Amino acid sequence: MAPSFVHLPNGQILTVTPVFAGFSFKHNDLDVHNSAFPPGWTITIESHRDHDDGSGQLKDHLAQRYRSPTLHGDNMFISSISNPNNTDFKPATSPTRQIAMMLWATLWWYFHQEPRPNPYVQGTNPDIPEDGKPKSGWRINIKREGILKGKHLLPKLERMGIIISEDSCVGENMDDRNGEGWNRMFASQRHFWLLDPRIFLFTLSPATNSPFPGASPYPSRPSSPDREGTPQALRTAPMQSPGPFASGSHLPTYYPPPPTLFTFTNNIRHPLRQKPPAQGETFYTRYIPSVGQYLSFRTASLSQKSPTYRGPVSGWTPTFLPPKSGVTQDNLPSITNMTITPSDTDLLHSWMNDPRVNAMWGEAGPRSKQEAFLRTGLNSKHSFPVIGCWDGKPFGYFEIYWVKEDPLGRQLSSHDYGNWDRGIHALVGEQEFRGPHRVSVWLSALVHYCWLADPRTERVMLEPRVDNKKFINYMVDVGFYKEREIAFPHKQAALMKIRREGWEAPVL
Repeated sequence: MAPSFVHLPNGQILTVTPVFAGFSFKHNDLDVHNSAFPPGWTITIESHRDHDDGSGQLKDHLAQRYRSPTLHGDNMFISSISNPNNTDFKPATSPTRQIAMMLWATLWWYFHQEPRPNPYVQGTNPDIPEDGKPKSGWRINIKREGILKGKHLLPKLERMGIIISEDSCVGENMDDRNGEGWNRMFASQRHFWLLDPRIFLFTLSPATNSPFPGASPYPSRPSSPDREGTPQALRTAPMQSPGPFASGSHLPTYYPPPPTLFTFTNNIRHPLRQKPPAQGETFYTRYIPSVGQYLSFRTASLSQKSPTYRGPVSGWTPTFLPPKSGVTQDNLPSITNMTITPSDTDLLHSWMNDPRVNAMWGEAGPRSKQEAFLRTGLNSKHSFPVIGCWDGKPFGYFEIYWVKEDPLGRQLSSHDYGNWDRGIHALVGEQEFRGPHRVSVWLSALVHYCWLADPRTERVMLEPRVDNKKFINYMVDVGFYKEREIAFPHKQAALMKIRREGWEAPVL
């Protein structure tokens, strides 16, 4: 198995290399001295393929070398850690937080593995066709060994939400030193993707006399590979990548939602909403392996200049381009083909005057009309305007709103939505970024953001016009279902919903 690169959502890139009984994860950006023992960690992972029937009943003597993921049969633990030189970076303030970050990054790698395991439980009635067999969720067992053997470590990781157990009792054993109540911990795919990465990701602080005084050691700029195949950008310490993970104090940037307070708008009682991200602020970013680019979303801006994007991009020119990307060597980011991006108002003016977009949005007209449209969106108390970007290049306009205060909420019964349910409006303005696969990616990413933004959100809704069959089919492909039709004053809409309970993962 060849080394692979793991792109974390904060722009950090890890190199994963097979080693005896597992894999090593190398912090390319922290290995400033090309050490024989580079900063990172090693995991031990094994599979129980002969007994992977979805029951979770595994036998140690059936362990095999890991080659590809199984539904329930993989066991993993962190076996060793190598920290960077203290003269370059300060030790992590909380070793538990550091281990949690390593475990989270390992799970990020694991749940991106291909081929994905067969979700159908084997060992049931052989006369039942596979499509009719029961499904089970993808999970990996976390063993209490190696670095994870400490008495208090697994309980802390469980409280942080990164590992879970089906045994939720206190237990009658007064002496928990043997850890019997923590021997069957696991992480599931569905549970993992509902964890906000801001809980776990942070950067190490440079030492006082470090040659790397920047706020973050993580790379984000394009460059070429060296003779060893490692991108040169991974051997340098570039500037901080701003966005949801930026922290001058080098701490996790997650904050839980505040307690609920209610207010009234247009005679509708609803929770008092937190302010959205500021104009131009990137609030979601994730590398999409099937496309080979970073997808990000930022709040739209009234600035006469486009907000500068300093977040992660797809790094370097690969020797192999993903078949679904629609990207060629000619349109990959480079110094020669980078152009100045228009302002968001100019983008909206161009997109809204496209006959294809105007047929659905009806906002064509002079630039002043789109500027007024954007001002209205920025001043709304129940929604905010969003610009989607591929590797920092804008491709579409979106609106994320709270259903209860939206005109959609007035068309529904109170049992059709909750206080925290959200809705989305969407358009893709750039022709080069159209296509069914990209739609599946950005649509599932917007849903993913809604789940992460508030754990109380249980549904996400869209109400496309009923004749927009293509988009409705794309929505069904990522898990939406059509509940019914709604007659708005300006359109007949299909009410499309997706529930947190039935959502598994974003499209990768």
